[in-house]
Amino acid sequence: MFQRALRRLACMLALLALPFAGSAAALHDTMAQELTSQGLQGAVWSTLANGNVVTSAAGTRDARTGKPMQANDRVHVGSVAKTLLATGVLRLVTQGKLALDTPVAPLLPEIEFDNPWASTDPIRIRHLLDHTAGLDDVRFSQAFTLVPREDTPLRDAFDGRGPLRVRSRPGARHSYSNTSYTLLGMVVERITGMRYEAYLDAYLLAPLRMHDSTFGFTTQDGERADARLAMGHFENGATHAAVPSYIRPAGQFTTTAADMGRLARFLMSDGRIDDAPFIDAALLRAMGVPVATEAADAGLRVGYGLGLSTRDRHGVVGRCHGGSTVGYRAMLCLFPREQRAFFIAVNADVEGVDYGKLDRRLIEALHLPASPPQDVSGTVRDLSEWNGIYVPSPNRFASLEWLDTTLNFVHVTHEGEAVRFKPFQGKELALHPVGDRLLRAPERVIASHALIITPDGRRVVSTGLQSYERAPLARMVLLWGSLVAGLLGCVWLLASGAQALIRRRNTANMAVLIPFWGLLALLLPLPFFYRQSFLQLGDVTVASVLLAVVTALWPLTMLAGLIAASRRGAWSMRAKLDVIAMVSVLQWTCVLAWWGLVPLRMWA
Repeated sequence: MFQRALRRLACMLALLALPFAGSAAALHDTMAQELTSQGLQGAVWSTLANGNVVTSAAGTRDARTGKPMQANDRVHVGSVAKTLLATGVLRLVTQGKLALDTPVAPLLPEIEFDNPWASTDPIRIRHLLDHTAGLDDVRFSQAFTLVPREDTPLRDAFDGRGPLRVRSRPGARHSYSNTSYTLLGMVVERITGMRYEAYLDAYLLAPLRMHDSTFGFTTQDGERADARLAMGHFENGATHAAVPSYIRPAGQFTTTAADMGRLARFLMSDGRIDDAPFIDAALLRAMGVPVATEAADAGLRVGYGLGLSTRDRHGVVGRCHGGSTVGYRAMLCLFPREQRAFFIAVNADVEGVDYGKLDRRLIEALHLPASPPQDVSGTVRDLSEWNGIYVPSPNRFASLEWLDTTLNFVHVTHEGEAVRFKPFQGKELALHPVGDRLLRAPERVIASHALIITPDGRRVVSTGLQSYERAPLARMVLLWGSLVAGLLGCVWLLASGAQALIRRRNTANMAVLIPFWGLLALLLPLPFFYRQSFLQLGDVTVASVLLAVVTALWPLTMLAGLIAASRRGAWSMRAKLDVIAMVSVLQWTCVLAWWGLVPLRMWA
């Protein structure tokens, strides 16, 4: 009788599982088609619904062998590691070993901060977790390097680089920063007295039963290769094994689709494991909720909080974190209200691919109810006072501030019933008012932008994840004029110098050859960069040293050309134009030097 009851129960469970099995098979076929159509190698994914985690895989795990990807293959997740590290920090907060408002500087006396707001707004643990510390992201020498070992001390990431400059008031604005999470790894080590990898493996992953995951370094090739770890790929199926990183707390994590499903289930729970409190439920609920930023205070829900960001995509609002690392792209998304989630890792990092299509397929498979768009009806206010040019403030990479200010600006205008948000290098958006200084973009269901006036009267447009501050038009015109004059001067000097070489009989214009050769010298590092790995961009190599030398000589050749030209007698019209071009390029190089781009030292 007992065996018969068991057989009946097994049959009933099998019948209940048939519809879901069918949908899982359909999802597999859809995902496999997406991977093929976009030229991607393979992927693993998991979905969580009704408390059940379902895993699957498609494509190939290594282009060299053609072996198929398996659902239990291990993968890298890049910056999704930040969610795991943040969870570990919240465990320490729950234990009372740390507080979200704990100042960071006393914990890390070896790190020097240049914080103009230190007396009233020191950098706190929450600011590091939320990317609101105002810190730079990383430099080339921290992210693109083959120097670090898997056991290199985290402190080495900051050696010889000067104080960490705080570029916006801590807590005010989000600016994504791998530096912040590297510092959090150091905080964990200071609090626990252990390497952060070993501590979190033992005291976070083990209790969560994520036994196939590790914060430790893993790679695909060499003596210590992980046989279960799928290979990473770039364009055209080029393979690349993982390498150690200075900033590993921000992006080093190895896992499986099943383990990430377990993590998702815990993050949407009451924070208990085996009926014992593990992480305060209020802290888990706060993950993905931006707090106290200018955008959050203006009512914007999208933004970053405690290791997750609230995202409005594909008709639903979730709490997510994406990531990319050597040869990988990944995404984790939670939908706490529906108690559903998905995770995906693609072992191919290819420019121009729409990875969002894969996310959309997983959202569709979860059968999430579409959120109704926030109402845009009502009286349209006159927002013309917001018209102007806005620049990233702060921008993500401090070393590229000139580039972002000059070429990544946004033009904002109020036309009819919409505010036009036109990035210089992006798609124009028609934003419609949905509340007091809140705007919603097309294909979004909640407010996507906030209009902010700071206490000192500056106007800011924020997406929750990036703030743009209105810049004086005169300043922008000067920057654009400098750039255009410099580029035109370079073109003229190259053409004039080439002509002077061809017509050697005419020595009147030979002074132009000095800046001519100076410009051509800028091309010398290119073949050396081509021969080295892109992961050496921040290392001291023949290519990077040569680049620093030729960019240092660039303004000097303009100055030398001007001196040579001044020693001539009467100037022809051609000579005068050469001098104007040299002055134009010289002023541009001076501007670039002011912004730290000349000489260009990739290892600094």
